[in-house]
Amino acid sequence: MALIVKEFASYIEGIAPVELKESYDSVGLAIGDKEDNIKGILVALDVTLDVIEEAKEKGANLIFSHHPLLFIKPQTITTDTLQGKKIIELIKNNINVYSAHTNLDSVGGGLNDIIVNLLGYENSTIIDDKKGHDGCGIGRIVELEKEMTLKEICRNIRMKLQTPFLRVVGDMYSKISKVAIINGSGQDYFEEAKNLGADLIITGDTSYHYVSDYKEMGMSIIDITHFSCEWPLFKKFFENIEEELKRMDPDLKVYISEKSKEPYSVY
Repeated sequence: MALIVKEFASYIEGIAPVELKESYDSVGLAIGDKEDNIKGILVALDVTLDVIEEAKEKGANLIFSHHPLLFIKPQTITTDTLQGKKIIELIKNNINVYSAHTNLDSVGGGLNDIIVNLLGYENSTIIDDKKGHDGCGIGRIVELEKEMTLKEICRNIRMKLQTPFLRVVGDMYSKISKVAIINGSGQDYFEEAKNLGADLIITGDTSYHYVSDYKEMGMSIIDITHFSCEWPLFKKFFENIEEELKRMDPDLKVYISEKSKEPYSVY
């Protein structure tokens, strides 16, 4: 029997409950029919026009994305805006969109924990824990078993995440013993990380004034780009659940997007 959209949604929300999302976030089924049979799932970081076209080409009628398409609610839905073009194209082609974002970041075993594991660290604590939800929250603190230099940690990140480039703040030969890791855009948690004694913050989407100020305060920062600190993790999450989804529907077609790509290039 084919898996239907509401069964997929129920399964994902059993892993990453909607109540774990941040107040500003928009998660769950954004576009579609919860009673639709799923013909194929396309896993993507963002719902771009290229990803929508890829779903059409592959015959996938569900896009499972990390970043919500409706993060900013539209005032109108017309082809005059990029968001409107996407929504119209999705509806015209009967493509459903389901997103798991900060709820999946926060949950125990979710993206924050996955990046800790991918980087080879074992034990971590939570930076900003969710009250009433043990083991859940944004950001992780890792105490290294032995000190490493900032340069050694950069090398490890490049190797483990295959990120094309890093932006680094700090002395490359400084000794690091406590690391804060926040997948995605982590600037809102810098002060908490500092107060918890982190020597280094690993995240993405840092901006000039934040890193300038925290550099003056003696903090090292590695910006691995928003894309590189989420897309490898989201793929790993799906890899972890794919077997169970195929047990629910042995004929389910699954595709990892080839169009989800780092928007920056190195010149």
